[in-house]
Amino acid sequence: MSDRHERRLARVFVELADTLVDEFDMLEFLNSLVERCVELLDIAAAGVVLSDQKGKLTMAAASSEQARLLELFAVQSDDGPCLDCVRTGLPVSSANLADEGARWPRFGPAARAAGFQAAYAVPMRLRHTVIGSLNMLDTHSDGVDDTSVLLGQALADVATIGLLQQRAVHDSSILSEQLQTALNSRVIIEQAKGVLSAHAGLNMQDAFTALRDHARSHNVRLSDLTRTVADGTADLNAIRARAPRPKPRPGPKRH
Repeated sequence: MSDRHERRLARVFVELADTLVDEFDMLEFLNSLVERCVELLDIAAAGVVLSDQKGKLTMAAASSEQARLLELFAVQSDDGPCLDCVRTGLPVSSANLADEGARWPRFGPAARAAGFQAAYAVPMRLRHTVIGSLNMLDTHSDGVDDTSVLLGQALADVATIGLLQQRAVHDSSILSEQLQTALNSRVIIEQAKGVLSAHAGLNMQDAFTALRDHARSHNVRLSDLTRTVADGTADLNAIRARAPRPKPRPGPKRH
């Protein structure tokens, strides 16, 4: 690991632990977690599944649209490493999802159809209670390497500590309320993505990028911005301006 990578990793640990800030936004926090995992670990995508007060699992954050749809499918079909991880409180892995027909008959084919060949889920713990799992996905069938697994678990642990200390270090009931708020806000985000996608002709990934970047550049909560989009009071053209520009197609080869 290079010195630059180590410094970057140290900054991310501080970022995830430092949640005692005004106007803390849990959804933005979870999105930062999965984005940092992809930046720092040798993986293709990451996602977070959370459990509410009643034990219901919900997809809370994902680093890409493919990962989001896969994690959503896992929750809806009640099948996959993230669900096993939350229920057992233990890491769950597959070096090659093509071999998991018996263990995950629905998740395995869906993951491979989305381009993922390996998966590793690590628990997010609240004392003796698992509040969710961090799921790492890769496009190679040789599994997620040991270093990425260790760092992924460390990031999940620091993120969980950050959630615990945020406003209510010793009060699990308040944390559960915050987790429920994050899960409810996720529904609003999906609605806002759909509205922006239909208005601006964007795919769902670019629509989310535009929403996130607009919120960050204007110093507003992502959850607050998406509510205005969903209820029809947002300036969609201003948000559309934050969308990634399409990459130019390569011209014909010259001989």
